[in-house]
Amino acid sequence: MTDFATRLTAAVRIHGPLCVGIDPHPGAVPALFGGDTAEGLRNWGLAVVEAAAGKVAAIKPQAGLFERQGPEGMAALQAVTRAARAAGLLVLMDAKRGDIGSTAEGYAAAYLSPGGPFESDALTVNPYMGLDTLEPYARAAEASGKGVIVLVRTSNPGAADFQGKDVSGAPLYARVAEALRPLTDRLMSASGWSNLMIVVGATAPEEARAVRALAPKALFLIPGYGAQGAGAAEACAGLVDGQGGLVNASRSVTFPPGSAGAADKASWLAAVEAAILAAREDLKQAAGVA
Repeated sequence: MTDFATRLTAAVRIHGPLCVGIDPHPGAVPALFGGDTAEGLRNWGLAVVEAAAGKVAAIKPQAGLFERQGPEGMAALQAVTRAARAAGLLVLMDAKRGDIGSTAEGYAAAYLSPGGPFESDALTVNPYMGLDTLEPYARAAEASGKGVIVLVRTSNPGAADFQGKDVSGAPLYARVAEALRPLTDRLMSASGWSNLMIVVGATAPEEARAVRALAPKALFLIPGYGAQGAGAAEACAGLVDGQGGLVNASRSVTFPPGSAGAADKASWLAAVEAAILAAREDLKQAAGVA
């Protein structure tokens, strides 16, 4: 069994660091696929998987945007997740779970256990309630070769409200990165990278470099490239020779110009595949990889 970090570094070596976010925002899914319905989310999500397969290392479904459609929406999420893994894509489930240990065990079973209903390669989690709440995910990672993705410095405008607050001479996000060192070491992989991944937004490249110094072996998940305003050079600030993480792009590659009004699936695929390939090459160039 190969672990998450080994699978990720091998895929990035082939495809570069682009990760395609699957974020079915209300009203955004084209009528071609069924619009803003559970069926539409399923059809559109499967089409995104088809467009991404063989071109990128990973996808990142946003669980909350499927959850809003109820049980049928969660069935759509399940179908998209399973199709992506069957197509050879790594699945980073963006659910940002965070709760006490016994509840976290349920989340870990749902998203990280082999054969679980939403089995993924890694899951985003929130450390705000303390390091003990990360333990169920760490055990799942150890048992099944999965990854744990911890929020550290996010890309949203309000990130500085708490993450930038001074804590004994350093911002809170830096203290979180420091506190994660033992878990990073514990989840080290033969790849040279840890199965502990941390979220560091592309919109704060200097902070990304500071976090890299604090966490030299942690993988980075880097949101904020594309529609959120960060360029490729900013997004790749925390990478090391093109390795050490993934850069996520969602709206810029799944809702590119020409896709919303596409007359048929073939036209839609052409627009989305072109956007994915353009972003992939942009990031590979910025990261300095062939």
